[in-house]
Amino acid sequence: MGESVITIVAIFLAAVLMFVFPLVSVSERNDDISQLAVQSATSEFTDDIRTTGTITQAKYDAFLTTLSATGNSYDVELEAKILDENPGKKGTNLTQANKIGENIYYSVYTSQILDALAANNGKYTLKEGDIINVTVKNTNRTIAELLRSFFYRVTGDTTYEIAASQSGMIMSTGK
Repeated sequence: MGESVITIVAIFLAAVLMFVFPLVSVSERNDDISQLAVQSATSEFTDDIRTTGTITQAKYDAFLTTLSATGNSYDVELEAKILDENPGKKGTNLTQANKIGENIYYSVYTSQILDALAANNGKYTLKEGDIINVTVKNTNRTIAELLRSFFYRVTGDTTYEIAASQSGMIMSTGK
């Protein structure tokens, strides 16, 4: 009887070693590849906005298509900080004697940008000096997350495995 228990335990351990650990390894590798693809796509999308000064519906849709090709769902947040030049009284600071007033930024967020895309024939124009920020986070739980939470008893739906953020200043006014 003692030998049969040891045999059953050995078979169970062999099954875990042969099937579960490779599955965990492959799923974590898949998350790494997805992370790299999301970071690359986010960087390219942001750099394109920075150089052209425009966000178009076609570019945004292509960005979403690239993200969905990883097999995960994502929450994409756009933030455009618009430079609002506020002319005012001349300052007494001699280093900035030709500057009048202060420059301030106001933010425009994803829903406002998407509404403007729909209203302006699929084009949102930014000007030189504006700042764009693109943040992407996955909304689904990947296989690696599920396996990790099963084995390590890690819980929580607020964590995300795959995320990317990119921002930069607009270099040319969009036309």
